[in-house]
Amino acid sequence: MTAPATIPSDFVRRSVVLAAANGVDLAPALDAARISRAVLAHPHARLTPEQVTRFTQKTWELTGDELFGLGPGPVPRGTFRVMCLTLIHCRDLAQALERMIEVNRVLPTLPRLRLTPGPQTTRLEVVLPEPCDDKTRVIIDFLLILLHRFAAWLVGGRVRLASVTVPYGEPDPVLAKNYDAIFGVPVTFDSDGAALEIDNAALRSPIVQTEETLEDYLRESPNLMMSERDYDSTAASQVRRIFESGIEGRTATAEEVAEMLSVSAPHLRRLLRQEGTSLGQLREEVLRDTAIAGLRRGEPVDALSARLGFSEPSAFRRAFKRWTGKTPRAYR
Repeated sequence: MTAPATIPSDFVRRSVVLAAANGVDLAPALDAARISRAVLAHPHARLTPEQVTRFTQKTWELTGDELFGLGPGPVPRGTFRVMCLTLIHCRDLAQALERMIEVNRVLPTLPRLRLTPGPQTTRLEVVLPEPCDDKTRVIIDFLLILLHRFAAWLVGGRVRLASVTVPYGEPDPVLAKNYDAIFGVPVTFDSDGAALEIDNAALRSPIVQTEETLEDYLRESPNLMMSERDYDSTAASQVRRIFESGIEGRTATAEEVAEMLSVSAPHLRRLLRQEGTSLGQLREEVLRDTAIAGLRRGEPVDALSARLGFSEPSAFRRAFKRWTGKTPRAYR
């Protein structure tokens, strides 16, 4: 069984700080998700999709608000469900996005959405007041990811983006790379707006979901949004899936991985370089995510070390400290 990609703790940390500033204590949400304060304090710590899902669900329960009380007005529980029910019977993604804009206009407490068609791409923008403060950044991150992943779920396939822009400054390089990985394209920071630029070919994709599958989606929300990688078909995602396939995949050489993908090793390296990553980096990410998932399930360090192919537990402990800034014992 493979482990879903882990998530930087920064999103949860910022939500907790902002909630506290508004007089809301999210300690019960952290406890429900088993997120320690020590892990939250480390800027590059990682959380599992299950942890972030449980944190989000508990925060919704505590605030009664689907935007955590951070939006321009209250967003009562069930708002997203009502919007989804208006989209699920649309013929294709283009019609679903147009319907989403219509519904958005009559729900005044939701952040404004704007759809701007073009000859090759269509811009889906989240319109929020300036300046872009920490509260606005949390809303932008949440909504852009939600819009992109939900669109992919509706059509049961990848929704290719031409670009992603956000109106705030670039975080440190480690966190910036996470944004690129989430959306599948390099994210432009310090832009004049928050938007997804969608390839028009994707808008012609038919809606394949139903009211029945929607209920399942909403029941698990936001787990799929956090764990699915947008049905990604990039070279990096294909290599990652090979590494996730087990110990043989993780130890495969560049030539062996390239052969599995029916390309040459130099061409594979060139593709990964264009996507801002490498075989070594992807291998490390898979090991890190699998290690974190194993620890969360209570797997003993010695057994986990052996399963991941480390020569001895001390080597695994050093690697884990390098990945997360914490020892396995402290992280657990």
